[in-house]
Amino acid sequence: MTELPSLSGAEKTKLRGRGQTLPDGAWLGKEGVTPAFLVELNRQLDLHELVKLRFTGGQDRHVRADLCSAIESAAPCLCVGAVGHTALFWRAQATPELTA
Repeated sequence: MTELPSLSGAEKTKLRGRGQTLPDGAWLGKEGVTPAFLVELNRQLDLHELVKLRFTGGQDRHVRADLCSAIESAAPCLCVGAVGHTALFWRAQATPELTA
């Protein structure tokens, strides 16, 4: 598993600000964290670095918190914020190699 950098509080705040204007990039229903969901989330993270996830399965907040932890481990990514039925996940994009 790739080691993710830690983010400061200010960096997380900046990412949450960017996330407010994002459309939902992924939806997680009552099926939970499935392989198909992880494929799509990883694809979105590779493309956009920051993905807004919408919980649609009617889970309570404790279940949503557990799902966020499971997603962080499985994706790998960082949950930079979660409010209500929405969570933001971030993973740094690979920096392109510099060519001389």
